[in-house]
Amino acid sequence: MAINFIFAIAFLNFCSLAATRVVLSLFALKLGAPAYTVGALAATIYVSPLLLSWLVGTLSDRFGSRWLLLTGTSCGATGLLLPYFFHNLPVLFATAALTGLSLAFYNVIVQNMVGLLSKPEKRTQNFSNFSLMGATANFAGPLFAGFSIDHAGHALTFLFIMALPVVATAMIARWGGMLPGGSGQKAARSSGILKSITERETLQMLGISSLMQAGNDFFQFYIPIYGHAISLSALEIGTILAAFAAAAFVVRLVMPRLIAWRSEELLLTYCFYVGTASFALVPFFHSALVLTIVSFMFGLGMGCGQPLTLMLMFSRSPEGRSGETLGLRLTANNLVRTSGPAVFGMIGAVFGLFPVFWLNALLMGSGAWLIHTVTGRAGKKAKGDG
Repeated sequence: MAINFIFAIAFLNFCSLAATRVVLSLFALKLGAPAYTVGALAATIYVSPLLLSWLVGTLSDRFGSRWLLLTGTSCGATGLLLPYFFHNLPVLFATAALTGLSLAFYNVIVQNMVGLLSKPEKRTQNFSNFSLMGATANFAGPLFAGFSIDHAGHALTFLFIMALPVVATAMIARWGGMLPGGSGQKAARSSGILKSITERETLQMLGISSLMQAGNDFFQFYIPIYGHAISLSALEIGTILAAFAAAAFVVRLVMPRLIAWRSEELLLTYCFYVGTASFALVPFFHSALVLTIVSFMFGLGMGCGQPLTLMLMFSRSPEGRSGETLGLRLTANNLVRTSGPAVFGMIGAVFGLFPVFWLNALLMGSGAWLIHTVTGRAGKKAKGDG
């Protein structure tokens, strides 16, 4: 079944990304890189998604997804091979760049395919299942990376991870023909999308989505740095990150029921509250066990928020241009991903890690405030219309 094929491709690629982020950070730290360099390394992953997500989404609408997916997985495999032979920071940046190029191709496509391959009545469940694949990958990836580093070293770990995009490439080459093709027509002038960017509702959704993505990525980026600073082992750091993914998996199992129980806006507000508390708590603890508990709590909040923003953006996309709309969402998310780690890495290098976690707590709080503002305005409008 095509939807299960997409789930499998998504799992392999997301697992590779989650593991690569961990080993890139820890290998850079082992080579003596300061926090701001590790931040720049993380930001490099998201340069290509920032620049290309919108274009890739448009191309997938027109030409289909098979060859774009093959290009993405091939780039990912090539990037992971380099650090096995060359152990220096420039090569790690090359790996990060190729990993980002891979992400730019497959991320928007697999999200769009889930929506296109789902009947309307099954769409919420399938997006929930898709998010479960991501949560499972985020659990398995860091745990696998940490275990491999402790037992085989950083260089060999890259080679182990490379097997994931290689398998994905083989699967797409063999069965990618089952995926729906594109329209074959040139996309309409982009003025429609450009107009939507200036609309208040779209801007608000992009802002909320970007803050949710920022909280998710910053937590996973700074935990390895913080764990290294307090002398945790690679396996302990991987376990802490795996707890985040495990919580995301748990909450996504019941997400359709949560949506039926509460509105999407209220659930998003709860997610931001949990994120605020989690970021604020981290600097107070040095115990791997306590940090694992905090990470699990954070995962409960973020695990629900990301698929909610994805579903809302897909449901509001113009006919035949869902790839382009989701590409716009990913462009906004990756703008934060690209600038955030480098900026906060410099803050951490100058002021230490405590201010970094507390500033991220403020970002999460601003997300909750933004949702309150949006829902409050909508409520007043509805009341006035009545």
